[in-house]
Amino acid sequence: MIHLENITKHYLMGTEIIRALDGVTLHIDLNEYIAIMGPSGSGKSTLMNILGCLDTPTTGLYNFEEEMVCSVIDGQAHKMDDNGLARIRNEKIGFIFQTFNLLPRMTALKNVELPLVYAGLPRRQQTEIAMNALELVKLADRAQHKPSELSGGQRQRVAIARALVNKPSIILADEPTGNLDSETSREIMVLMDELHCQDNTIIVVTHEPDIASHAHRKISILDGKIDSDVRR
Repeated sequence: MIHLENITKHYLMGTEIIRALDGVTLHIDLNEYIAIMGPSGSGKSTLMNILGCLDTPTTGLYNFEEEMVCSVIDGQAHKMDDNGLARIRNEKIGFIFQTFNLLPRMTALKNVELPLVYAGLPRRQQTEIAMNALELVKLADRAQHKPSELSGGQRQRVAIARALVNKPSIILADEPTGNLDSETSREIMVLMDELHCQDNTIIVVTHEPDIASHAHRKISILDGKIDSDVRR
């Protein structure tokens, strides 16, 4: 499903080269449930940004479902243009962020509909699909509420519903429980487990071992390299 080969991401700060990623090779199969872990500055967020087509590597190869996102090898470069990256982000990746990233003036329903608006679906179909997604996360009764009228857990459920509406190939969750209390965090992770059981491919970026324990594969990043890759 996803193939990364010898991925690097370097930044120039003054005269110093920062090696955020330094030769990452990774294969991700359909329906996997993966946790990516690492301390602050390890490169895990940079890896997530590349997986999510939010950033491109300095060198290496990234193939997503047989589409060449990026290939920079031996000075020969091929990088997908911005329109291609936007298409993959909208059609194939569902994003869940720590800060929810909901539009405050829109209702829960309108927030969930947004990816469908960008996809150009008919208005009635947008509403039907978005309501089905809210029902899946048990928030259909809050469809007309704005984010300020919802609890943190409910806002994250709206964000999860939004991530699901386009039936993405993968769900990328960046610290999905980082702003939630422990009980609400458990509820969100139970929901993530249920989504995986429905054949969704899930990648969670986290620094919390109890959150990572829900995944079936744990990848640890240290100093821009894969330090360990353990399956259970």
